[in-house]
Amino acid sequence: MLSSNLRQLHRLGRGAINMFSTDAKQFPEAKRRFIPSQGTYPHGFFAGGSHCGIKKNGKADLALLVSDRPTTTSAVFTTNQFCAAPVQYDRSVINGARDAQEQRVRAVVINSGCANAVTGQQGLADAQEMGEAGAAFVRMFDKERGVEHEGGEALVMSTGVIGQRLPLSKITDGVTAMQVDETHEAWMRAAVAHMTTDTFPKLLSRQVDIAGQPIHLAGITKGAGMIHPNMATLLGTVCTDASVPQSLLDKALAHAVARSFNAISIDGDMSTNDTIAVIANGASGVVVDGAAYEQFTTALTEFMADLASLVVRDGEGATKFLTIEVTGARTFADAKQVASTIATSSLVKTAFYGQDANWGRILCAVGYAGVALDTNKVNMAIYPGDNSDPLVLVKGGEPLLPVDEARASEILKQEDMRVRVELGLGSEEARMYTCDLSHDYVSINADYRS
Repeated sequence: MLSSNLRQLHRLGRGAINMFSTDAKQFPEAKRRFIPSQGTYPHGFFAGGSHCGIKKNGKADLALLVSDRPTTTSAVFTTNQFCAAPVQYDRSVINGARDAQEQRVRAVVINSGCANAVTGQQGLADAQEMGEAGAAFVRMFDKERGVEHEGGEALVMSTGVIGQRLPLSKITDGVTAMQVDETHEAWMRAAVAHMTTDTFPKLLSRQVDIAGQPIHLAGITKGAGMIHPNMATLLGTVCTDASVPQSLLDKALAHAVARSFNAISIDGDMSTNDTIAVIANGASGVVVDGAAYEQFTTALTEFMADLASLVVRDGEGATKFLTIEVTGARTFADAKQVASTIATSSLVKTAFYGQDANWGRILCAVGYAGVALDTNKVNMAIYPGDNSDPLVLVKGGEPLLPVDEARASEILKQEDMRVRVELGLGSEEARMYTCDLSHDYVSINADYRS
């Protein structure tokens, strides 16, 4: 914990910081229940957010996360061939640390409002300079604490309009003036600064026990459109005070991503900037190895699934949160392929928006998913979010007719629903998280740059 005097220095003490409100009342009433009023955060991590001038409307556009010690860091990135400059830069930083078997990453600098994507060699140079600004902040941060020898590198993440250069001087000046702290308010400021078309900030934290000892997880993500699983999807950082060896952290992240950020879909598009990083600084003193690895992986997967779900709940124009659950598959890959096919079907998504129990669209998607089926074994039902009785639609491949339209109407009016498809072929299962497709999605994306 830094002293109150150090907190008053604005960290680097250069210039005034552009303040803004994190009051939940400014966000849509229907979304406020997803915004935390308090949190429990990993030891040794500091956060901050500000308006540095990227966004013309004066809203927050710059965030910074800092560890007070070196970290082990793993990340997954977009598979879009036009991957943005920040993705290329971060990949080189993380691979360099991994190859050297060193803990190099100390900070993450995030800007919103400009993606620094499809910007050529100048974009790469800008990403590097943004990273150098983060590294300079770390050196000053250490100097304030009387630590002269740590230092380290910074990852960079950018989100916003594609094809435009970063206003680099605004970002570097903003990083220099950034105020960071360990408080919930500081983490909220960082979360708000991630937002583009998001309607609420996406912040999650929790304490979990690993081998009988507490560790902490905190995560910030953003995204409301261009969300489709072909890596991890969108931007996000998870911080933990557990100590995790590089090989185990890479393995745990790969498992968790497949069941969280790679298991969500809003519109079938994949961004040029998608990045999810997990940063472990070991400040709790809890070492993850051996039997503890399984516990950590389970905890990380559950945490990241909950964090990813916030993105779906904020899908552009979304009115429904849909969990697609496929069970009884031969393999996890088969189950996920079927679930993904349902989740990305525009006909399925529009049916849920229209509150139409058109179960044939779901079964059609199951059939063209590319997984061998015994159609006589397929069962399907829709479960309401209020945990009342489900509406069973298909049993043993046969429709249960006539459909109870009154019950269907009751269920489809709810915000949360779960579609369960049982294949009857094995013991593997998978879930996808998606939303409906509404008129507002078109309106939002037709006017994105205006």
